[in-house]
Amino acid sequence: MFESEGWFSVLSSIGMAVGPPLVYADQAYSIVRKKDSTGFSSDVCAILLIANITRCFFWLSDRFELALLLQSIFMILAQLGLLYICILYRPKLSPQNLGTSHRPYSLWQWSSYSTYLEFLAGLILVEAILFLIFGRSETYIFIIGFLALGLESTLPIPQLISNHKLRSLYGFRLSTLLGWLGGDSYKTAYFFLKDSPLQFKVCAIFQLSVDVAILLQRIILGNKPPPTVLPDEEDLEQALALSGE
Repeated sequence: MFESEGWFSVLSSIGMAVGPPLVYADQAYSIVRKKDSTGFSSDVCAILLIANITRCFFWLSDRFELALLLQSIFMILAQLGLLYICILYRPKLSPQNLGTSHRPYSLWQWSSYSTYLEFLAGLILVEAILFLIFGRSETYIFIIGFLALGLESTLPIPQLISNHKLRSLYGFRLSTLLGWLGGDSYKTAYFFLKDSPLQFKVCAIFQLSVDVAILLQRIILGNKPPPTVLPDEEDLEQALALSGE
């Protein structure tokens, strides 16, 4: 009896470590196959990268389960790869390619992959300095844990907004959505069964509720292709000429 419970605990920890990163494998394959990242919000990569980098520093201060640390490491690697694919196959008329981003400093809408890496390197440096200064402060530990978990719980929101703007879930894989629903349901149950701190439970429930909202979008809006404008090279040149007038 105790042996079976031990194996179940090990398997659940392995699932928690490798399951969430694997959710994005089919999304990456779909983008490469279609050579088009339309419909998948690269802000998802931003949220996951920042949240999991922060969670790694949280682990240095408060040694929670090793499975959750490994999950963060695997997720960082997975999102770096997915981000590269999104940049490689993003639409020609995207704000990144046209230089028409309305965000301050074109935040997370840069033209080159190296700029994203420089931003992440800067983030790691800042968090490392803060850890060296405040690493033993209970207030710091509470804040950084809340930031990591709270930020990750907002993960589906950029996709929710992107779907609303397109009036379609085109380009967003059903397998990714089902992976979110299944993974977040599993994670929520895992946190309650392990009696994790309240922040883990609250953030997990919030994230799962947004997943359900996206599922409702899928049912209501479907995944039909959105209208495309000026898809060819000549049309791209025309759009650039018009923007310069």
